[in-house]
Amino acid sequence: MVAKLGCSTRRYTARPMRVDQVIPSLASRDAIGVHSLNLRDGLRAVGIDSEIYYGTFTPDVQHEGRSVTELGRGGRERWLLYQASIGSPVYDILSARPEPKLVNYHNITPAALLRDWEPDVAYEAALGRTQLARLAGQSRFAVADSAFNESELHSLGYEVTAVVPLLIDMRSKSDEPDPELAALLADRRARDGGADLLYVGKISPHKAPHDLVKMLEVLRRVYDPAARLHLVGSPLGETYEPALRAFVTELGLDDAVNMAGSVSGARLEAYFRSADVFVSASDHEGFCVPLAEAMGHGMPIVAYGVTAVPETVAGAGLVLPDKSAVPFAAAVGRVLSDERLRSTLAAAGLARAAQFDLSASTSRFVSLVQRAVGA
Repeated sequence: MVAKLGCSTRRYTARPMRVDQVIPSLASRDAIGVHSLNLRDGLRAVGIDSEIYYGTFTPDVQHEGRSVTELGRGGRERWLLYQASIGSPVYDILSARPEPKLVNYHNITPAALLRDWEPDVAYEAALGRTQLARLAGQSRFAVADSAFNESELHSLGYEVTAVVPLLIDMRSKSDEPDPELAALLADRRARDGGADLLYVGKISPHKAPHDLVKMLEVLRRVYDPAARLHLVGSPLGETYEPALRAFVTELGLDDAVNMAGSVSGARLEAYFRSADVFVSASDHEGFCVPLAEAMGHGMPIVAYGVTAVPETVAGAGLVLPDKSAVPFAAAVGRVLSDERLRSTLAAAGLARAAQFDLSASTSRFVSLVQRAVGA
C-alpha cells in the first residue's frame, strides 16, 4: 500500500527555518538543475529559507548556489532535500549529516544499458542506485517525478512518497526562435521538401538514437524520400557518438541526419517549431522532459512505449509496443500523411502538457514539503 503523508509527519520537527537542497551537479541546460532552481524559489515564496549546495556546477549558475563543502553546522530546524539522479561523492557528505532528510528522485538509468559503451558512467549509475537504497532509511519523505519512479522508490524501501512532475515550463517559450537557424530549416524544406523529425536528449546508447536512424532509412525508402532527422543533445561519454556518426555514414544518411549537439534555448525553440513529428526510441525513461516539451509545442509524438513513456504521453501520441524500423517508420509515415491525425495528436498533446503546469506543480511540491517538515 502506498504510504501517504499525514499528521504523523508533523512530529519530526518544529516549524522549520530552512529546507536546503543538495545536488550532485547544478547545470543550466539540465532539467534537474532548472527544477531545483524553481523549487528553491517556490520554497522562498512561502517563507522557507532555501539554498542549493552542489558538488559541481556550470559557470553560468555557480552564483545560484554554494559548494556542498560549505553546508556548515547542522541545525535542529534545518532539513536537507537530496536531488537523486546519479552516483556521487555528494551522497557521502549528505548521509553523514545530522539533519533530517527528504529525497527528490529523478530516475537512474540501469547500468546494464550503459556498461558496454560507457563503463565509467555505468559505474556511476550503479553507485547511484546503491546510494538511493541506502538513503531510504534516513528519508522522512520522498517525491518522484512520475509514478514509475515512485514505484522504484517503493521497491527500495521508501514508505512515505508522492508524485509531482518536474518543475519546468513545458510550453512553447515566448522567446523568438533563433532567426538564422529558423531560416536555414525553412530554406531546406522549401528546396528539398520532406518532413523534419526531431529528437531531443542525450546522445546515449540507452536513448537509442541509432534506432531512430534505422527508422529514418526505412521511412525514406517507403514513405518520404526527403525526410530528415535532427538529433539535438550532447553526447554521453566519448565512444557512442562517433559510432553513431559512422552508422549514419554507413547507411548513406549523412545529408539526412543532423547531429546538432547541445544548443541554446533559442536554437532549440527553432527546432521545436520547425519539426513535424517528435520521435523517441529510448529504452529507459523516468519521465522524459523532451516528450512533455514536444507536447507543449503542439507536436505529434511517435515514441517507443517503455518505462515511464506511456505515463508521460498518456494517450497524447502514438506509443508503440515495438520499435523495429518497419513498424516505427509506418507509424511516422501515418502521422505525416494524415492531417486529421496530426491535428488530433497536437491538440491532445497541448492538453496533456497543461497538466504539467509549472505554477500548479510548484505549489503542490511546496505544499507537500511544508506538510512533511511540519511547517
